[in-house]
Amino acid sequence: MEQRRLILIIALGFVLILLWQAWLGENSSPAERSNVAQTTEQAAGNDRRADDLPSSGGPSSGGSGGDVPSAAGGGESNSSAATDRVRVETDVLSIELDPNGGVIRQADLLDYPVELDRPDEPVRLLQDSSGFTYIAQSGLIGTKNAPAPDHHATFQLEQPVYRLADGESVLKVPMTWEEDGIRVTKTYLFKRGSYAVDLRYRVENTTDAEWRGQQYRQLTRSGSTPGMQLMHTYTGGAYAGTPPGGGDRLNYEKIEFDEMAKIKLQKDLQDGWAGIIQHYFMSAWVPSTPEQVNQYYTLRSQNDGFTVYSLGLISPVTAVAPQSTETLESILYVGPKIQSKLDPLATGLHLAVDFGILTVISEPIFWLLDFFHDWVGNWGWAIVLVTMVIKLLFLWPSAISYRSMARMRAVTPKMQALKERFGDDKQRLSQEMMKLYQKEKINPLGGCLPILIQIPVFIALYWVLVESVELRQAPWILWINDLTQKDPYFILPLLMGASMFLQQKLNPAPVDPMQKKLFQWLPVIFTVFFAFFPAGLVLYWFVNNLLSIIQQAIITRRVEKQMAAQKGSS
Repeated sequence: MEQRRLILIIALGFVLILLWQAWLGENSSPAERSNVAQTTEQAAGNDRRADDLPSSGGPSSGGSGGDVPSAAGGGESNSSAATDRVRVETDVLSIELDPNGGVIRQADLLDYPVELDRPDEPVRLLQDSSGFTYIAQSGLIGTKNAPAPDHHATFQLEQPVYRLADGESVLKVPMTWEEDGIRVTKTYLFKRGSYAVDLRYRVENTTDAEWRGQQYRQLTRSGSTPGMQLMHTYTGGAYAGTPPGGGDRLNYEKIEFDEMAKIKLQKDLQDGWAGIIQHYFMSAWVPSTPEQVNQYYTLRSQNDGFTVYSLGLISPVTAVAPQSTETLESILYVGPKIQSKLDPLATGLHLAVDFGILTVISEPIFWLLDFFHDWVGNWGWAIVLVTMVIKLLFLWPSAISYRSMARMRAVTPKMQALKERFGDDKQRLSQEMMKLYQKEKINPLGGCLPILIQIPVFIALYWVLVESVELRQAPWILWINDLTQKDPYFILPLLMGASMFLQQKLNPAPVDPMQKKLFQWLPVIFTVFFAFFPAGLVLYWFVNNLLSIIQQAIITRRVEKQMAAQKGSS
């Protein structure tokens, strides 16, 4: 019984950890909850220096020894020129594009409101406002100071606004740059219903000499300094790819902003991606040619007086013969971490959805949730069905536990008599208790089995709710309009507490007075804890309790009849 009490306290500790995380999530500062932009301000100039450009060494050259070009690809920098941003509108994205470098400085996700009560205010994933930067940069670097437009060069665009018209599937946004006989057309291609944006560089060499240069793509963001968290969703850089000649062995790594400040990443990989991930959303650059080796790199630079960090990749040198043209391509993903859309885009991109150490349990749970959601069309009912499946899988070990508890309940009067007889002699009491357990075929730890089984499933489901953007702002019924948030009226936690109280009545009453008081208060304590948990998690626990009550009541009645029959026959 003492071991049982210890196990319950450990389980309670897990719940406390999750509660602490939930509380921190509700009370984090706007800067930490970076997926929600508070304000939009025009950047006061573009005072960026050459330290935010990668070395032109590139793959297989060690990343050093190349020339770092000046801000406009060898010419005078135009990055501080006062230019107006160009707006791009599709059915799912609202983009602000800077003619200086063709940099995407703002990206709103139109299908994802910040809050349910603010449906017209979309999540702003990329932004460049006072004090905070999160932008997508790209450019070309010419070798040996060959003219090339980096992300400081000024491009020319034909119109101030581009919109995806009804009936169109692709929106093209071309911009041009020209210097010393090298003409570059940088084109973004936005597709209907897609968060993946194609980027194309068309390099026209009208000179009599060969042009050589490299394409780079990088995401630049201010570092985050969240407060102390025991379990928090990751915000930072991540990249994946296979080593050159390394077969199919995928190399996936996270790299936090603090690491970027200490270690300068230079790694050659192919068939991969580089991105910045956060709660529910992400951005990533994906090479269009998987077999091509790119060098992945990090940079630390200054922007308007504060430090920003860049994670990107630079391609091998491309040669453009005199009087000829070459095209360089890439893909930029800016959007939610929808698992079904990430894998087809790049190898290992689904790893951005991080279920933690219990991924082996979380992934099947999500797959099952997604399957039932396709069937019933409601994530809440999908959780109910998944709970039933999980209960069915553990039906046999639960039955063993409930039989043991039913037998223990039946012999509780005998246990109480032993306590009254040997209460002053702890060693003798333990010996007599063990004899009674052996005689009645009782496992004193059997009642802990359902709790032990539920703990990993509970935590795995917690991470599924926390990490899966598919469930974000997903309603169930009536007052539950977001399964990833707490019940606004605390009805589900109260029902869960009532079910826990009812289930406790089926269990044997503890002999120890201290344990008895603890068990009496457990439903109240759990109700208070669960009041702040995601409603989907409370729904799972509540349905699981109801199913457990039904199973335990049936088994208890059957065991009591069997023991009564055995007693009558003897």
